[in-house]
Amino acid sequence: MDQHAQRHGARAARSHGTVEPEHGATATARTPQPAPGMAGMKERSRRIPPTVSLPIITALAFGLFTIFRTHTAGDKGGPAMLYGLAAFVVSGALGLVVAHFQSSLITETRASAYGALFGCSMGWVYSLGGESILKSSAFGLTMGAVMFVVALYVFRTHRTREPHGLHRPHKTHDRGDRTHRLPVATH
Repeated sequence: MDQHAQRHGARAARSHGTVEPEHGATATARTPQPAPGMAGMKERSRRIPPTVSLPIITALAFGLFTIFRTHTAGDKGGPAMLYGLAAFVVSGALGLVVAHFQSSLITETRASAYGALFGCSMGWVYSLGGESILKSSAFGLTMGAVMFVVALYVFRTHRTREPHGLHRPHKTHDRGDRTHRLPVATH
């Protein structure tokens, strides 16, 4: 068995004289079962697309930040947890909607959607600290503008991954043998 494995480029396993299937030998009909614990979680996480996992992870982080912000503002225990849960659910749902429909949006609209979601969220959390509505609105507008610029930069520099290909590909104009001249007065 060892000579057969060496002839075909595979290595023989150290126990029982079997050939390891990952090194080029044919595998048996046995399918591997996901391992329990952390290895099983890693296998299951490969099936979740990033358009679902990333909004949920960011919503969780935003909910925890909301709990921190309301707790430092004076709310204790239950109310802070309710604010965090509400922030997690609402921002997670809106993030999933934006991530789901981002493939049908042009670059500027997609960047403004992410900027609006981020700006409104940060303005709301800033207002939970007791700041005035005008100050919270200005903070949210500033953070939304920053997120718009960052998202626009990321979307434009990664054009190959955009759903519509290049941002706005310019077509070459075929002028043929026409020459572009100013119109001549005929009167």
